[in-house]
This record gives sequence, structure tokens and C-alpha cells, in this order.
Amino acid sequence: MVKKLEIEFGAITADNVEQLRKVNAACFPVSYNDSFYKDVVARKNEGLNKFAYVNGFVIGAVCTRVEPIPVDASSSESGGDERSRLYIMTLGVLAAYRGRGIGTKMIASILEYYEQHKDDELSTVKEITLHVQTSNTDAMNFYTSRFGFVKGEMVENYYRRIDPPHCYILSKQLR
Repeated sequence: MVKKLEIEFGAITADNVEQLRKVNAACFPVSYNDSFYKDVVARKNEGLNKFAYVNGFVIGAVCTRVEPIPVDASSSESGGDERSRLYIMTLGVLAAYRGRGIGTKMIASILEYYEQHKDDELSTVKEITLHVQTSNTDAMNFYTSRFGFVKGEMVENYYRRIDPPHCYILSKQLR
């Protein structure tokens, strides 16, 4: 059995955002543009965007945003009800540290932040979602088995310059 590590969380700031670039480059088959990093820093929300540290070293990161849920014209949702969701843009753990509970702790920390703020700044949040490449069965199993996410529709050609380019939308209702 692999030993679980003691991790600490820390903010993503203008002073350390280059470390996020390095984590993302090591973890993902896609590259993110400058506006992604500027937006993460501008949010200034350590509850939703954070590094995972072990012994002072960045070994992972999660970046989440609050976004509106598009109103489906065929739904019976009331027009005056503002609805939003947490969208996990990225969650990455360096390969040498995977399988040690770090990703689990990062998602748990996002869900804990939601629970602490669901009656104030996150009062309109109804669900949490993310996109997962169709070939990434490890990630799909991680979210569905550990956190109760549901695999939804497949989005064709979501990614550019990677194969396969398709993804699934995974979601979890929060209220």
C-alpha cells in the first residue's frame, strides 16, 4: 500500500502562477493560454483555486470557477431563478504523487468550500461539473466512484490537437 501524504493547500497568485503552468504542462495533454492563468489569478479565491503542497513543494493544483447554467428553453425552470454551477477547469497531480489521496483531498476541499458557502456567495450553485476525455477511464472512475459524479453526454470534438478529441460531461447535483 502506498503511503498517503500530508498535504497543505495554498493560494494561486501572480507570484506563483508559473508553478501552475508547470503542473498543467506535466499533467495534461493540452496547453492553456495566458488568459486561463490570468483569470485564475484574478479570481483570488483560494477556496476554489489552489495548490497542493507536500513538504513545501507544489505537487498538484485544482482550478474551479463559478459559471451560469444555461437555461434550457424546453425546461420548466423559472426565468427569475439564477442558477450556477462549479466547473472544475483543471485538477492535476504530478505523476510521482498519484494514488496517494491528493486528488481526493483537493476535490473534498472544493466540496467543503461549497458546503461552507452554499448559503451566501455560492447560494445559486446547484451542481458541480467537468469535462473528461473519453479515453481517460481513470479520471471517470475517480469522479464517479469516489464522489458520485454521473457520466453524462459525450461532446464530440471538444478538444483540439489531441486524440481522441471527444469528452464526457461529468456532473454531481449539490442541491
